[in-house]
Amino acid sequence: MSDPVSVGLLILRVIVGVVLLAHGAKHLLARERTSRWFASIGFKAPRFQWFASTATELGVGLLLVAGLLTGLAAAGVIGIMFVAFWTVHRMAGFFITSFMQEGVDVEGYEYVMTLGGVAAALAIAGGGAYSLDAVFTVDGTSLSDLLDGWVGVGLIAIGVLAAVVQMAIFWRPHSLR
Repeated sequence: MSDPVSVGLLILRVIVGVVLLAHGAKHLLARERTSRWFASIGFKAPRFQWFASTATELGVGLLLVAGLLTGLAAAGVIGIMFVAFWTVHRMAGFFITSFMQEGVDVEGYEYVMTLGGVAAALAIAGGGAYSLDAVFTVDGTSLSDLLDGWVGVGLIAIGVLAAVVQMAIFWRPHSLR
């Protein structure tokens, strides 16, 4: 194998991308139910939340599978997972099987932490040689080289910041209403 790291990055991108595409497709087909769910966990403008989450999941899923703007797509995943962690999953504890306990009706955060962690690694490492980021260039430098490393760290911070801003504007937990 000539570039095992790039093969590994391809596998991670495609798996996370497909997961996000599936999530986005599920939300796309269940607008009313998903909007009601957003309202039930304390989000204002639940139809807007449905649209934003669906569009983001589908968009970042496609970008990750293609390996196009990988760091930016990873920032989107990080934003989604941070919102999911903070608003839903952190109260249940770590394990995804937490919902099996008496009085716990939501999964723990291990799943969202895993997706967020893989997205952070992709933001820093870039899309690899088998990505559109490696093909497209700006002034002779590939998008992969322009957007990885410290720029990727900055994109991680932007994903978290976007999540915090979204929650500050739209989320009102039941305890604060």
